[in-house]
Amino acid sequence: MHTAENQARVVIPDSPPAPLMRLPMVMRWTGLGRSTIYRLIAEQQFPPPVVLAARAVAWRLTDLERWSADRPTSSH
Repeated sequence: MHTAENQARVVIPDSPPAPLMRLPMVMRWTGLGRSTIYRLIAEQQFPPPVVLAARAVAWRLTDLERWSADRPTSSH
């Protein structure tokens, strides 16, 4: 007979992990080209990617949303 004390507990984090976007999606989402994205990263004007593996990186959606919100808007 199993009791509640013997059952494994499932731990649910407070918030889910941030969704990740690979470079082609980041390019579509921002409208920027690859070289512009990497130039802005070098100038510390764009969020750096998260390293997933030796040759794979991605960007956190939350970082990109924060970057976008901080951008000046057009005054047309």
